Amino acid sequence: MARPPRFDTDQILDAAVRLAASAGPTGVTMTAVAQAIGAPSGSVYHRFPGRAALLAEVWLRSVERFQEGYFIALGSAPDPHGAARAAARHVVSWSRAHPGEAALLLYGAAEFGRADWSEEHQERADLGNRRVYESLHLLAEVLGAAGPQDHERVTLALIDLPLSVVRRHLRAGGPLPPHAEDLAEQCASALLSAPPGETATRPSSE
Repeated sequence: MARPPRFDTDQILDAAVRLAASAGPTGVTMTAVAQAIGAPSGSVYHRFPGRAALLAEVWLRSVERFQEGYFIALGSAPDPHGAARAAARHVVSWSRAHPGEAALLLYGAAEFGRADWSEEHQERADLGNRRVYESLHLLAEVLGAAGPQDHERVTLALIDLPLSVVRRHLRAGGPLPPHAEDLAEQCASALLSAPPGETATRPSSE
């Protein structure tokens, strides 16, 4: 009877997340991951043919876990404004619960070597991105979007602003403050409270 493998895929990816969170994508190498879990390098190569595949999987596992909860948050309220507030809070609450993966996602896929990923890995990344932006597009329409500016406002409110709430703390290696979720929700609500199509009036220079 074959003996079960001592080091499974999740153990390897968990170690890669820790390395990426502390040293950035450049810190994730086959050797470094093997050393982190006390395994021979062959154990890592047994599951990942090379560093590009390892980087792709650690990035995709993290972003897909985040997106799973994000879609749940978007569907958790019966009204669009409630859904928007829940999504903004999710960005922060997920980052609080998963600081290592959240720190990893502050980097872009390009920094995790996307150019060298397999076609399958790139398609997975593109599919996830399309699902997110299609969901935000639909939400913007329900909120009465009148043009590109309103769609951009929703993306800013539900992705960019919540990430800015957590970025400084995660990059500094410190915990998120207790009020972070409330702040992300308040920022999203304030930004989405403007009537659709409304633009700020610039002061006259005359």
